[in-house]
Amino acid sequence: MAGTCSVSRVLSLAIHQRNLRPLVFRVPKLLGFLPPGLPKKFLKEEHIHGPLTEVAVAQLPELPQDVLMSIFAHLEIPDLMRACSVGSSWRSAYSSLCKLGQYQWRQTPCLLYTSESAGDSVACLYSLLEKRSYKLTLPEPPIRSRHLIGSSNGWLITADERSEMHILNPITCEQIALPSVITIAQVTPVLDETGALCKYIYSRNTAEHRSTTDPQAVDLGELRQYPQKKAFVFYDASAGGYIVVLIHDPDGQLSFAWLGDDKWTWLKPRSFFQDCVYKDGMLYAVASLGEIHAFDLRGPVVATELIAGWADIFSCPTFYIVQAPCGDLMQVFRSQHVVDCDPCADTATHVHYTSKIKIFEVETMPEKVVGINSLKDHVLLVGQNQSLCLSAEEYP
Repeated sequence: MAGTCSVSRVLSLAIHQRNLRPLVFRVPKLLGFLPPGLPKKFLKEEHIHGPLTEVAVAQLPELPQDVLMSIFAHLEIPDLMRACSVGSSWRSAYSSLCKLGQYQWRQTPCLLYTSESAGDSVACLYSLLEKRSYKLTLPEPPIRSRHLIGSSNGWLITADERSEMHILNPITCEQIALPSVITIAQVTPVLDETGALCKYIYSRNTAEHRSTTDPQAVDLGELRQYPQKKAFVFYDASAGGYIVVLIHDPDGQLSFAWLGDDKWTWLKPRSFFQDCVYKDGMLYAVASLGEIHAFDLRGPVVATELIAGWADIFSCPTFYIVQAPCGDLMQVFRSQHVVDCDPCADTATHVHYTSKIKIFEVETMPEKVVGINSLKDHVLLVGQNQSLCLSAEEYP
């Protein structure tokens, strides 16, 4: 795979959220449930690559809620949003579906990007399924002023100009503030004479060693260039809540917070983590030597278990951990080098070339790691966001 260029910031926008607002307003003839000859009204749709279009929509007969929910559970994002906007009964079925946590259909990944011409608060969502873009006006602070730390399960994890983090659903515009950055162990606030926050003190100390570098004072917006490396949003069905996991400097530390927590919980003393996945109520995190740690975050005390992974410690690789559609865990070894690297630029802009990839199936019970030489009908997406393994047959 020499010469393969990775594409970062590929965003998986699956939906598990509640109270969703419609993305667009064109209603398709959904599974044949628009009978001809009924009174019609017109709804409009706007997308970035064309003028407004008008599509006739019939007055739909009432269908049982369970039938509507069964249909909606198989829709992709654009069609689901259109269905939600049809009428009160459809919106009610949609809300019930999401409230019950039954919307688990795997979504075709979308690409999210911003454009100077679109405006500071507008993001563009490109649907790979429909091959066109939609404009999304997002809440403050402006999306173009934020740093994107990660994306998973329909949420973006961003850091604003004060380095404070939020999770944002670009489809629904729902935004939730995460615990303050000053609750991360290595960050201390600095107040001015009026008591207002003016700077942060950033330390490189970890639970395993004390840094030889003195703590440094950084501006409010500058801090986000240091600790936040990669972030994930996972849903725990048994607990009925979301967990945000942050891989941060120094040395790839792990911290997590349940939505509603007032501080980050540091998973010390381990470090050098590179990727995470959440499966069956357990957080699996892979570190730089290939070892996999399993964490149970649901109790008052975090339980942990070490699973031996595969490593080639002489090649300085990047490791990923990903769940296959069949439910199995896979460990991905990637050897790469960076070219055209501007040390002052955001690392997301660096170009990474892959020279070697190795993939291993991970069995946790019994503990076993087996190398594989083919993905068969699957494709991997790895980079700075949540790692994905998708069926090429389902997502051609």
